[in-house]
Amino acid sequence: MSGVKTVIIKKEDDGIRLNRWFLREYPALGLGRLQKLLRTKQIKVDGKRAEASTRLQTGQELRLPPLDEQKAIKKEQNISPKDIDYIKSMVIYKDAEIIALNKPSGLAVQGGTNTLKHIDGMLDALRFESSEKPRLVHRIDKETSGLLILARSRKIADLLTKAFREHNLQKTYLAIVRGCPQKFSGEINIPLEKVGEKMCVTAGGKKAITKYNVLDNAAKKYALVEAFPLTGRTHQIRAHLEALGTPILGDDKYFGNSRQHLTEVTNKLYLHAYKIDLSSVLGKNKILTAPLPEHFKSACRFLGLEIEK
Repeated sequence: MSGVKTVIIKKEDDGIRLNRWFLREYPALGLGRLQKLLRTKQIKVDGKRAEASTRLQTGQELRLPPLDEQKAIKKEQNISPKDIDYIKSMVIYKDAEIIALNKPSGLAVQGGTNTLKHIDGMLDALRFESSEKPRLVHRIDKETSGLLILARSRKIADLLTKAFREHNLQKTYLAIVRGCPQKFSGEINIPLEKVGEKMCVTAGGKKAITKYNVLDNAAKKYALVEAFPLTGRTHQIRAHLEALGTPILGDDKYFGNSRQHLTEVTNKLYLHAYKIDLSSVLGKNKILTAPLPEHFKSACRFLGLEIEK
């Protein structure tokens, strides 16, 4: 059929629902039109009938009928000069293989419902001397600040995506919590399961392990903690620190029954992706760190917490 085209699903789209993919790539198509195309088998995945809820996988072939009247809106081609400067200001490291960003709290990595500005939509501004834009290889929560690694080629993207997925990279987070863990260092081995929008402690949950050290505390009312996630569950550090009875400041989702925030400074989330060791993948001594954001440093000063980072 003339006008039919095939799209190969990219690594960064692995796991995305088909309807969300269309919402992003063909926003003018509309849900009704999409449902009709699916119902009449005009959209197929690897030659088979697809559903709106189908989870796409890397390398799959997505067959599309003629959609000339609903051309994809390439948002990355319309990045404003202000946003170009904005995302370039986040770059803290760059070489031929990767780019490292220090993502601010409040900025999403990828788009979604009611999310118009996100890292993924601005990646085209980070081509620099390359002919292709960098690729996402992992994600951090919207409200979490800190290190976000981008791959500058498909080969490196494949290597890093696999390493992040299999948890072969040592990652270090810093958090300010209310209260102080009874043990100043330890391992939190508590299974987690998604219930609604939260990850909750349940007997039937998936294995989740986080190691931690208390770096300093303010009369045990607040503490500066470094956390090392050994597994990669959604919101793992946030849920695990809440399970210890020491929720992260500014965390509306995992702040127990109390809604007290450190309003004297800011109500942002005090969780920062501080360090990643990429040496095991890139074959060299490559340990990257992201400077703490001002809201985090201000809170430490206000509480009298010592930062030796």
